[in-house]
Amino acid sequence: MKRTGKLIAGATFAASLLFTKGIAPAFRPGDGQNYDGYSAAAEDYAEALPAEEIPENFVEAKKVVCENELGAHAKSAYLAESKSGTEIFSKNETKRLPIASMCKIMTLLLAFDAVNTGVISMDESVIVSERAAGMGGSQVFLESGGEYKIRELLKSIAVCSANDSCVAIAEKIAGSEEAFVNRMNEKAQELGMRDTLFSNCTGLPKEPQYSCAKDVAAMLCKLIENEEYFGFCKVWTEKFQHPEGRVTEITNTNKLVRFYQGCDGGKTGFTSEAGFCLAATATRGGMRLVSVVIGEDSSAHRFGDVRGMFDYAFANYALKTVADENNPLEQKAGVRGGKKEEIAVKPERNAYIFGKRGEKENVTFSLELPEYVQAPVRAGDKVGEMILYKDNVEFDRVPVVAAETAERANFADRFKAILRGWRFGKS
Repeated sequence: MKRTGKLIAGATFAASLLFTKGIAPAFRPGDGQNYDGYSAAAEDYAEALPAEEIPENFVEAKKVVCENELGAHAKSAYLAESKSGTEIFSKNETKRLPIASMCKIMTLLLAFDAVNTGVISMDESVIVSERAAGMGGSQVFLESGGEYKIRELLKSIAVCSANDSCVAIAEKIAGSEEAFVNRMNEKAQELGMRDTLFSNCTGLPKEPQYSCAKDVAAMLCKLIENEEYFGFCKVWTEKFQHPEGRVTEITNTNKLVRFYQGCDGGKTGFTSEAGFCLAATATRGGMRLVSVVIGEDSSAHRFGDVRGMFDYAFANYALKTVADENNPLEQKAGVRGGKKEEIAVKPERNAYIFGKRGEKENVTFSLELPEYVQAPVRAGDKVGEMILYKDNVEFDRVPVVAAETAERANFADRFKAILRGWRFGKS
């Protein structure tokens, strides 16, 4: 039995569009190198300081309007809601550009895929090859022949963009970096990343290699489906232990993790060819956003532009509840062979739609319930399905469950029901 209904969601909010201008970089890394990590030359002096020594004016950075344009300093930019993939803002979003260390998002994604499928485990050890230990640019200075836990290597990639850890992971999973890169490109095709080609797992300059803001957002959206990833990204500064007792201090290259409310992940990137890049994710009120900028002219501008895009989206968009797991539906389900003739039903979970604040969404639903459900029925048992549509296009399916219990009728219950029917017939 199929029933239909209509839901309307909307809210109103007004806010001004603000951008943050960070402190100016004090020095620059050398040409052609990838210096995202704390252990190498930092992009600006704040990145090279312990957390307690970061100047107050970085935290209290002035907000300025950047020509009323999002992503003002980027060659390419993209902003979207992560779950639905709904685009909020784009600028040259499919332009093929070098993305430096943001390609490590794919390296991490394949590593998590390998963990999830049992190919490797987080507590498994990796013996580091001489090639991996010899990688330049951002690194944690792994020891050739040293044994490291996969968990610690992945953390060093997420936190300080360690190139040596990337190659060690690639060799562990695929046997060689070259074989791993093939898998990176296969995964890109699987995710519909049509404007991406990887040549290595680190993002160090190598031709041909490119991606675009929209594709970077797609792979970050996939990566953040792994909850353990956020545990790595929330680290601001930490000591990385080596087998022989040596310690490397690592500091998060993504300043927004510390200085922007709700930002809990992402990946920076820099080479002289790619410029300053950043892919970041932030969540507030249950709404998660993903923002990407490529080809910024300074580290301050990349953080400022991403922060500005987040500010704009959180002020102007929202997740609107269109199905509430705490509220039973008007329709009820008939019960056969039970002490009750019908029971209340409700959505198994909340369902949301992403949209602009103040705008009413054209949301409808169809409710698929059987003519009867067979007793006994326990509260929480699935009894049907709710199909949600926006502008007549399906966007979600939510199981419908019993909101109450209906016990199986015994002989006495059935006899009473017969008597009630007889009395009703006599009247």
